[in-house]
Amino acid sequence: MEKYTDQFMSMALQYAPKILLAVVTLIVGLKIITWLTGLLQKVLRNRHVDESIIPFLGSILSVLLKVVLLITVAGMFGIETTSFVALIGGAGLAVGLALQGSLGHFASGVLVLIFKPYKVGDLVTVAGFTGEVEEIQVFTTILKTLDNKRIIIPNGSITSGPITNISGQGEIRVDMQFNVAGSESIDKVRKVVNEVANSCPLILKDKPTDVLVNCLETGTIKFDVRPWCKSASYWDVYYFMQENIKRQFDAQGVQAPTPAMNINLAK
Repeated sequence: MEKYTDQFMSMALQYAPKILLAVVTLIVGLKIITWLTGLLQKVLRNRHVDESIIPFLGSILSVLLKVVLLITVAGMFGIETTSFVALIGGAGLAVGLALQGSLGHFASGVLVLIFKPYKVGDLVTVAGFTGEVEEIQVFTTILKTLDNKRIIIPNGSITSGPITNISGQGEIRVDMQFNVAGSESIDKVRKVVNEVANSCPLILKDKPTDVLVNCLETGTIKFDVRPWCKSASYWDVYYFMQENIKRQFDAQGVQAPTPAMNINLAK
């Protein structure tokens, strides 16, 4: 008994500090992980990141940190952790290769939700499609096009190309062009266009409506017309101007260009 008692005391004195340190490390580590997870979620909420992704990112961070903590504690007990690290690394590599496309879309979705190049309700052009953002998910963004089609675009395709947020600034300029006969008075055409613009309640009155001569061609004067409006009213203003400028041109006798050619015959 004395022999076994001495061996037990010897082992206790040898391993007790390691066990105590490992337990303290585990308890303190779990508290730090909880604090870091809460801090991440708080930062994401302060940046107005989509609420649906915040718990998901917090869970990923918590799991990763806990795996690292457990490996560290196991090493403090004297357990060889190299094989565990290699196994976890190999499994992670295999999963990453199998899901590399999906993981790329996931990473792109996280970037979109964090940095917010667009939000739900914005009119955007992404991946060659133009439409209103109906929903932003982790893997895809859903657009509703102007002809009421539902387009589901992988987020990886969106972040790999240019993103045009048409309505993100709150106000937008509506660019359009009108052609009149080369014999028409520039001042008269500009007056008619301004009268139509002033009659539209959706056009912003605190910004001037540009009516500019774009170019002069044979028998034609091309005008650029550029009123401003709220982003949500873009198409209403566009179609209002198209219809009512035509009506006013007819009422005021402004002639449309007619293709013509002067031919001189030598005797």
